Amino acid sequence: MNLPYGDATIDVSLPDCNVTVADPPGGDPVDPREAAEEAMADPHGPPLSERVSSADEVAIVVTDVTRATPDDVLVDLLVADLREAGVSRDQISVVVGLGLHRPMTDEELRTALGGYADLAENHDAEAAEVVGEVEGPDDEFVPVELNPTVAEADAVVSTGMVEPHQYAGFSGGAKTVAVGAGGESLIRYTHGPAMLSREGVRLGRVEGNPFRAMLDRAGDAAGVDFCLNVTHGSAGLLGASAGDHRKVVRDLAELCKRNISISLDQTYDAVVAGVGAPKDANLYQATRAATYLALGDYDPLASPARHAGDASQREGGSGTSGRIVVPARLQEGAGEGTGEKRFYDWLSGAESADALYDEMRQGYEPGAQRAFVVARVLREYDLYVTNSESPEVVEECLMHARESVVDAVEPGSDVLVVPDALDTLLTSAES
Repeated sequence: MNLPYGDATIDVSLPDCNVTVADPPGGDPVDPREAAEEAMADPHGPPLSERVSSADEVAIVVTDVTRATPDDVLVDLLVADLREAGVSRDQISVVVGLGLHRPMTDEELRTALGGYADLAENHDAEAAEVVGEVEGPDDEFVPVELNPTVAEADAVVSTGMVEPHQYAGFSGGAKTVAVGAGGESLIRYTHGPAMLSREGVRLGRVEGNPFRAMLDRAGDAAGVDFCLNVTHGSAGLLGASAGDHRKVVRDLAELCKRNISISLDQTYDAVVAGVGAPKDANLYQATRAATYLALGDYDPLASPARHAGDASQREGGSGTSGRIVVPARLQEGAGEGTGEKRFYDWLSGAESADALYDEMRQGYEPGAQRAFVVARVLREYDLYVTNSESPEVVEECLMHARESVVDAVEPGSDVLVVPDALDTLLTSAES
């Protein structure tokens, strides 16, 4: 088997195990420019050229290096429509929606944005300013903060990748602006333990998801006028959608789910989860593979009782009932951004997953939420990270480092291999 590893693959053989490979349909890949052009020509709501005036200063918020969005193509098409409305290049700014991730380098900006890299600035969450507020599910109001360039713009446009997201169900839409170009207040609230424990906050769920609903309302408060998003599966880019941010997310989420879902009817001793670039650059991002699998609709390592809805079992566990194996390059170690550093500090300073989980339930800083959900998984299962360039970081963070996948799997195990764990939704064959 070939599993993704950075920008390449590694060959994995488990001859002493019973192996099942989870291959979702994948879909038929499309050309990014053609798909985006079609979406721009038939948007949800009025076209971009009718939503702006020739005098407008326009901010385009784009994704960062953690998402494989063809931003060079998307920005080019957005600029073309703005030009049609009389908006010139010198009226356009591009803001990289980092959230609390690290800034992109000049080289990364040139690669991501091509001829528009000179218009770009990295977002700084500490410089965000309050532009409004949004009501939470308990009637509390949370400030919405924005990058000053975005806050001062007459029109706000965004790109985005609609892909499975642990909390929002699917990313994209207003998230690129509200979180990517936002401040810590909204991130702290939406990513805090109270929100993440709410019913409906789940991977792959958009409707009835209070996290997603908060993002949508924050997008309204931030004044997101138009977005151009894409989605992808294991085969590549699957489609694009443009216009009103809510409809774009729902449109592409359905397309994505049809092509990345696979049903199962058994459990396994171990799951091997492929990640690849750009998500396997650091431990913060690579652990998504483990949490997506163990905390999704169908836990492939769980007992039948847990699948039947025994929530007490999900919250407990000895950490010895199964293992998740993630080959990841980790050339950036735990990660270099503010959120990644907070993630590392919590995990590396913890005595155990149980102690960490109990402590973090009382609250934590934005960005550290990944440590919280990883702790939930580690309370039940062992997590092995293999083939990495940062094994010492893995060991410091309550996980196990091994040189290869075969070193992390016990002979005779029933093994599920999910080659593209971040683009696969596991469901029950009975549902």
